[in-house]
Amino acid sequence: MSNPVPINPASVFAAPTSGRWIDPRGQRFGAGLSAAVLIIAVGFDLVWLVALVMVALAVSSGFGTKWFVFGRPWPFLRRVLRLGRAEPEHDYPPRFAQALGAIFLAIGALALVAGLQPWGWLPVLGVVALQLLLALTGYCVGCRLYGLRWIGPALFLRLVGRGFAAR
Repeated sequence: MSNPVPINPASVFAAPTSGRWIDPRGQRFGAGLSAAVLIIAVGFDLVWLVALVMVALAVSSGFGTKWFVFGRPWPFLRRVLRLGRAEPEHDYPPRFAQALGAIFLAIGALALVAGLQPWGWLPVLGVVALQLLLALTGYCVGCRLYGLRWIGPALFLRLVGRGFAAR
């Protein structure tokens, strides 16, 4: 019987040390903007608008907000509104959440193009709900799902031990 592997909780939940750090208020603003555009798309049955938001989320998740197709409105708005700095967060979890949103919007758009009219809007409405949750409360479900990446390997090693994981 092997001894369980000691897990250092600080290393499991530690934030990445490399990459970009962003203002979380910008993510909330972008989520609100995306939700508003998607609500318009649902209300007027505009599949092309869903595809446009999907491409914007995919590009932003792949390259970060500095490569965003339509520019970066948040730094401009922060200056206009004379907002001070906020505690930055790492951009990996929001980019992961944007990738999930793009995937669900792609599923919805493909279903709508295939003629599955009422069912194709369900993934789109799911993204709208999660974007509104982020915009209104600051709670990002996709960011929390990214956090499971840190818990999973440590939990696996704790449950089965090093001997099984090495086989």
